[in-house]
Amino acid sequence: MKKNFAGCITGKAPKNAKASPLSSHTVTEALLPGVVDPDGIQIRTRPARPAGRGQVVLAMEAAGISFAEQQMRRGKYYDQPPFPFVPGYDLIGRAVDIGKGVPGDQLGRRFAVLTKTGAWASHVTVDAGDLIEVPEVVDSADAETFVVNGITAWQMLHRLAKIRPGQTVLVHGANGGVGSTLVQLARIAGAQVIGTASTKHHEAVRALGATPIDYRAPDLNDQLRAHAPQGYNAVFDHVGGEGIVTSYRLLAAKGTLVSYGTASTRDVQGSSRAPVLKLFARLMLWNALPNCKGARFYNIWAGRRRLDTFRTKLNADLTQVLTLLANGDLTPQVAARIPLAEISDAVQLAESGTVVGKVVLVP
Repeated sequence: MKKNFAGCITGKAPKNAKASPLSSHTVTEALLPGVVDPDGIQIRTRPARPAGRGQVVLAMEAAGISFAEQQMRRGKYYDQPPFPFVPGYDLIGRAVDIGKGVPGDQLGRRFAVLTKTGAWASHVTVDAGDLIEVPEVVDSADAETFVVNGITAWQMLHRLAKIRPGQTVLVHGANGGVGSTLVQLARIAGAQVIGTASTKHHEAVRALGATPIDYRAPDLNDQLRAHAPQGYNAVFDHVGGEGIVTSYRLLAAKGTLVSYGTASTRDVQGSSRAPVLKLFARLMLWNALPNCKGARFYNIWAGRRRLDTFRTKLNADLTQVLTLLANGDLTPQVAARIPLAEISDAVQLAESGTVVGKVVLVP
C-alpha cells in the first residue's frame, strides 16, 4: 500500500487489514471563530483522534465550499452551530482508521459523506452508516462537486417535482453548483431547461444544455414567459425574497415550485431565521389555495429522524448521480482546486460570483 505525506493510507487495503494508528498524526482544520471576513477564518492543528465504535476516520481528498458555508460565515445559516466551529458541508475521503463494529474491508476505500459541518479538515471522523462509496474511476474533486449538489438536484427533480420527458423547467442560478447540476440532470431526464445567469456565464450554461436568460434583464419576466407560454412544469428557486412570488406565478397549472434557499438575503442584517420563516409562510399559503400548483421547500436533512430510511434514500440517489458521472453522462463543474491551507482565498473566490460550478478544497 502507498502512503501520503502524513502517512495516511491512499491505496486499497487487504480485506482483513487492521486500522492504521493515528496517534502520531496531526489534523489540520479551518476554524470559523465568529462572524468574520474570509481572511478571519483560522487554520489550526490538533492531534488526531482514533475512530470510536461505529466510526470511520477519512483522510480528506476533496471538500466543497457551498452556499451554506457562505451563510454560516455571516451567522445567517438557519440552524448552524454556535461559534467557533469547523465548517464543511461534504467531502470525499479515504478511510484510514475504523472503529469497533465497522467491517475491516472499509479501510483504504474511498467514500463520499454529507457532514453539514466539519469537512474543512485533513481528517474527518464520521459514522460508518453515512458513507457512500465513490467509484475509483472518478476523480475526487469531480466527485465532490456532486455530493451535496448532486443529492439536492436529484431529489428536487425526481422526488419532489417528479420531472418527466418533454416538460419545461426553469433553473435560477444555472451557473452555480446546484444550478449546473440541475440543468444536466433535467436534460438527462428529457426536460427542456431555461436557466437564469449573468451574461458572462451564458456560454457555460448553454454548453450544459440550457437556454440562458440574463437575470438582470429589464424584461426578464417577459423573456421567461416567452419560453413557456403555458407556464413551467417546475421552477427551482434558491434566491427567495420577493422574487419567489414571480417564480410561483411562472408555474403551469399543475406545476411545482421547489424553493431551496434564500440567497437574496445573504447579506441582509438581522435574524437568520426571519427570511426562512417568511418563505415557509408563503409556501404554506400557496399550498392552501384552490389550484393544482405545488410549492415545496427542499431540506436535504428532512427525514433524518427515520435514520435508516434517510440513509437508504441518500445512498441510492447519490449512487445514481455518481454512476452518471463515472459513465461520462455528467460534466463536473470544478471552478478551482485550492489547498485547505489557503481557505481564505478559496472562500473569497467562491463568494465572488465570477465562477461557474464549485470551488473545491484539496489537502
